[in-house]
Amino acid sequence: MKKIISYIAAFALLAITSCTKDFTEINTNPNAPIEVQPSLLLRQVIYNYGDEMAYEGFVAGNLLSQHFTMVDFNLFDRHNLGSPQVGGNPWPVLYRNLRDNELILEKARNTPAAAVYEGPALIMKAYLTAALTDIYGDVPYFEALKGQDGTVTPAYDRQEEIYTAENGILDNLTKGITAIESYTGAIKAEGDVLFGGDLAAWTRFANSLRVKYLMRISNKQDVGTDLQAIYDGANFISENTQNATFDFTDGQPNNFRMANLRAGDFNLFIMSETMQDILSETNDTRVGTFFKKVQNEDSELEYQGFLNGFDASATSISIADYSLAGTIFREATGGLDANFMTAAETHFLFAEAAERGLISADAQAHYEMGVQASFDYWQTEMPTDYLTVGATAYGNEDEIMQIITQKWLHNIINGYEGWIEYRRTGFPELKTVAASLNNDLIPVKMPYPPDEQALNTANYEAATASDGNSVNTAVWWDE
Repeated sequence: MKKIISYIAAFALLAITSCTKDFTEINTNPNAPIEVQPSLLLRQVIYNYGDEMAYEGFVAGNLLSQHFTMVDFNLFDRHNLGSPQVGGNPWPVLYRNLRDNELILEKARNTPAAAVYEGPALIMKAYLTAALTDIYGDVPYFEALKGQDGTVTPAYDRQEEIYTAENGILDNLTKGITAIESYTGAIKAEGDVLFGGDLAAWTRFANSLRVKYLMRISNKQDVGTDLQAIYDGANFISENTQNATFDFTDGQPNNFRMANLRAGDFNLFIMSETMQDILSETNDTRVGTFFKKVQNEDSELEYQGFLNGFDASATSISIADYSLAGTIFREATGGLDANFMTAAETHFLFAEAAERGLISADAQAHYEMGVQASFDYWQTEMPTDYLTVGATAYGNEDEIMQIITQKWLHNIINGYEGWIEYRRTGFPELKTVAASLNNDLIPVKMPYPPDEQALNTANYEAATASDGNSVNTAVWWDE
């Protein structure tokens, strides 16, 4: 009743004062800013996305990709993706940051003093959009982010158009590079926590992203000419010193979010059996970085994983028998990055492109450079024979499988990248989860959140008419 009375009072007050000609002036706080500066927004977009998606990567992306498994509250791990529990809902993260990034872009285009932000904003728009459509498929894009223009129920766009049309992902990357090359001002991009205002670094980042997204659609379109041009231009992220990352710290406020959870929540996540098999087969020393040794002194193995997606209500396990996530994810997060794009990933992309005959390059050399860059990135010494003996020596196994598996290992907690690349390539070979809630099928996209059905009903219904919002309907580049 108090709420009803307060609402009535508020409306009455509005009616009484609505005739006052100076209402706006009287009710404007002269000490409050009426718009946010691009520098603050850029910092917010980069940090919030990196923080949120590293968390999403840990608690949800790593379950879909089978880096980790979860010992309780694990409906998501059993592939009921419509019931996110501790994570598994990146939709609001992505749209919130796309909205804020759009404000940067508008300011850059309309205010000469902010022109330096146009290139980075276009590149970030492409990056955020790719994450969104690769997770969900067809999404509101071209009509989205236009609430101020009265468009509050945007139509869903086809993923093919989002990638390839004007003002889509690839076009925005090209335009972002052009905007940087055309910028002649002396103002620095403040708030750039990725590159410290270094526009040349943004260009390298954009070119590496172009490689990534061209490879993502390579099953659908001929991308070889564009890839070769980027490769020949040699202006991409090729060394760890050029990585698009920002560092977490050991303490608040900028430590990795898992460090702030209760120990019991952190300990819900253990090594998956898929991860155990891959790391043990190759004697990969990164196991000690990614995981802790088994606490049970009677265990036959130092590191032990468990099959994803077991029924926690019917099966009880002791976490002392399995490997928990490593100290870098909780006790020592100062050694951890929010990963946007790294040299290792760029080299693996070129290795795959060369192996598939899309570019003229040395696939083995880029594979080996990628592996070395990954070990260096994770601050782990690589065994001296890692690249010459066994399953990790190039050519001893299926080469595409070797490349993608190494990229999968490298991209642990990098959002949903491991799962996305599995969907595109089929590697590494994931296991059927123990107690699937999805008919023993590994999902190939995320479902749209319930808010879409409630708030964007007509467009939601049109987008889901053929499959009912199924997680088993492949996105365009995966068809």
